[in-house]
Amino acid sequence: MTTSFTFTYLEKELKSLIESGYTFTNCIGYYKLKEHNKLPKNLIVLRVDVDLSVKKAEKLLNIFNRLDIVSTFFIRLHAREYNPFSFENYRIIKSMVNTGHEIGYHSEVVDEAVIWGEDETSCLIRDIDVFNMMYGVKIKGVASHGGGTGYNNLDYWKNRRPQDLNLLYEGYDFEPTYNIFQEAFYISDSEWIRWKCYDKGVKVTDDYRSPSEHVKDHHSLIHLLIHPDTYYENHIYDNER
Repeated sequence: MTTSFTFTYLEKELKSLIESGYTFTNCIGYYKLKEHNKLPKNLIVLRVDVDLSVKKAEKLLNIFNRLDIVSTFFIRLHAREYNPFSFENYRIIKSMVNTGHEIGYHSEVVDEAVIWGEDETSCLIRDIDVFNMMYGVKIKGVASHGGGTGYNNLDYWKNRRPQDLNLLYEGYDFEPTYNIFQEAFYISDSEWIRWKCYDKGVKVTDDYRSPSEHVKDHHSLIHLLIHPDTYYENHIYDNER
């Protein structure tokens, strides 16, 4: 089953989730609710990985703001596809901050260390420091990016905890303070032409239903990951960067 991933379609999906009685929070919001043992029923934790286009991310930002929902935008620092500090991208990312969304770091520290011959931890600390200084934020969460190098940036966390780096969470960590991938029903658009899902860390085969279809199963906690690059105005070759 394929879906036309237009921005209009996405907004209808999100509206349907709200109408079904679900509330939205972002990754840091989930962390804090869990910390205080106040996780409500029918909660959606919304995460956006900005892999290729900040311009498209602004379209998602506008949708979220119209619907009065918050998200976490994970931003790359070393993408060849976009410069997070360009005039226009700075304006967009700053708008994310100013309208109440969380900014996280879409980490590529293994790639950096291999390509540059530098220490992984030094790369991570420096990247976060630069981003914090530029945007006036304090990044508390990272999500490892999977790029084209063949290296797995998630490997960095095999023997480390986010707290070791003065962070609160990594997108797929197993720490009891977060551990959302193992505790939630996870839905993602990362197959580009259809949805996929995992139930408490286990992939559900041959289930390509949309989020609005999944909520009919009454999952109490949903982790929804979307990518700006999946969506378009009219067709998949809009090529808006």
